[in-house]
Amino acid sequence: MNYLKYHLLAVLVTLFVAGSFISSEKLSGVINPFSLTLLRFVIAAAALLPFVLIKVQYRKEIIKALPRSLIMSLFFAIFFICMFEALKTTTPLNTGTLYTLVPFLTALFSIFVFKERITKKMLLVYLIGSAGTCWVIFGGDIKALLAFSLNSGDALFLAGCIAMVCFSISMKLLYRGDQMLVIVFCTLVGGAMWMLLALLIFNQPLQWHLLQSNLWLHMGYLALFATLASTLIIQKTTVILGPKKVMAYIYLSPVFVAFLMFFIEGKSIPYIVVPGMLLSLTATIVLQFQAQSNAIKNHMMAATD
Repeated sequence: MNYLKYHLLAVLVTLFVAGSFISSEKLSGVINPFSLTLLRFVIAAAALLPFVLIKVQYRKEIIKALPRSLIMSLFFAIFFICMFEALKTTTPLNTGTLYTLVPFLTALFSIFVFKERITKKMLLVYLIGSAGTCWVIFGGDIKALLAFSLNSGDALFLAGCIAMVCFSISMKLLYRGDQMLVIVFCTLVGGAMWMLLALLIFNQPLQWHLLQSNLWLHMGYLALFATLASTLIIQKTTVILGPKKVMAYIYLSPVFVAFLMFFIEGKSIPYIVVPGMLLSLTATIVLQFQAQSNAIKNHMMAATD
């Protein structure tokens, strides 16, 4: 039952991320991506600051956690920069398609870092999941799928996807039993430090005054939900479930985007995309059960050694 809670939290993160694509599109191009990402981290860190300062134990752990958080936050910041910058020259359609590579890339990286294996069955499931998300994204239109081509923005976002994989892997690798509020706060502060450094190096202005009231709502969502809440949940679920299980839920992202567009902008969900949604859902469930089965086997083998 306890593990079910973490799986539900991982689903919630996927929902937050799906919403972030919509808000990021609204903000992209208004001001430079370094400044947007800095503001995102500053708001999130400021919201968490009182909860960290209230306990002496938390304040003492900051110095210990900050060096490792600087590594994690670098990957996190790179992903956001790539997303904002990529959306200047590409579309949410293309970025949504490329984002579905993250679970497979996470599994590949886990082979080298955690010595985990990918069976032929799991490889097939990853392909089915990608096929399902592509079906949803392209609305079942084969011509649109065949017309898909990579541009400079797509290549940049692909680099961002790799950074997100590294962020997930580093969370599992660098966790030392820290208090979750502390490690998340340090990650947000580290991200802000990297962005401030980038602004100085590239001599970019803040330009926060260019954000109008409706755009501040999108920034608030990105900072408090897609950054702060998501980071808290991802840190906890990745430590408990492992990066492969958490990242597998990304296949549900296009499904959530479709529903969010329906509720927020009133765009109907075409019946043609329903089979793709079912494929994505099936792939996610199979990957979870497969990963759980492998974890049990590894535990039993370790116990007999």
